[in-house]
Amino acid sequence: MVMESMFEKLRTLQEILSEKIKLEHEVEEIPKILITQEELLARLKKTFIDKNLEYEKCRVAETEYRSLLEEAGSMREKSEKNMDVVSTQREYEALDKEIRDAADREQQYRKDLQREERVLADLDEQIKQNQALIEQQEKELEERRLGIETEVAEKQAEIGRLEEEERKLNEGLDPEVLFKFERIIRNKMGRGIVAIKGGVCMGCHMVLPVQFANTVHQGEDILFCPYCSRILYYEDTDQEGDYFNNEDAGSLSDLDDMDEDEYDEDADDEESSAAGMEYDE
Repeated sequence: MVMESMFEKLRTLQEILSEKIKLEHEVEEIPKILITQEELLARLKKTFIDKNLEYEKCRVAETEYRSLLEEAGSMREKSEKNMDVVSTQREYEALDKEIRDAADREQQYRKDLQREERVLADLDEQIKQNQALIEQQEKELEERRLGIETEVAEKQAEIGRLEEEERKLNEGLDPEVLFKFERIIRNKMGRGIVAIKGGVCMGCHMVLPVQFANTVHQGEDILFCPYCSRILYYEDTDQEGDYFNNEDAGSLSDLDDMDEDEYDEDADDEESSAAGMEYDE
């Protein structure tokens, strides 16, 4: 009767520990949700910086092309004015070449300038969009951070309540058993105490030795499954009488003997078959 009460207490404790462990895991995982948003924000800020650097380079290039364009235009105009005072064919041809070269440079600089202006316009639009995304992401991140703080506080409060219930249930239980019990629950997906049904552990579904199962059935002590380490308690089944008949159940050594007999019979069959084949040949 005492052991039944203890097993019932352990089953209740199992539910509390399972819920507490689940909440502790959730509390550990919650901050990881922010990592993705923080990484996204960091990438947006890096892109924003890179775009601004690119914008500055383009702005410098635009200024240079504008200056070169003005210079080429001045040289062309100057050469065109000098056309009025040329006196020889050679001077005319030299000035004409200067005018054409200046006009070509002017045309090329104008194209380069227009290209840089288009790039600047695109970069300016991208920077504005990027800045808007950063502001939106920062706002969402702050809201999410505040929400997480509230959620964590609520879960921590629930964990505290469960720990208080746990302390009450722990009274009168062996500390070493409790230590093993909690470790098993953490490692075995919330199941630290399971029943034996028909000689089988309901935790790992392994068939237990008869003598060990009988000892669990007697319920005089806390026993752990030799295969999965869970605490075991006996639960009646329809096959109870059949299972606990030691003469019918046999032992692990009987299983070994049976396997050896079956192996010898198979070996004899194979030798007979082989002899028959040789004879036919």
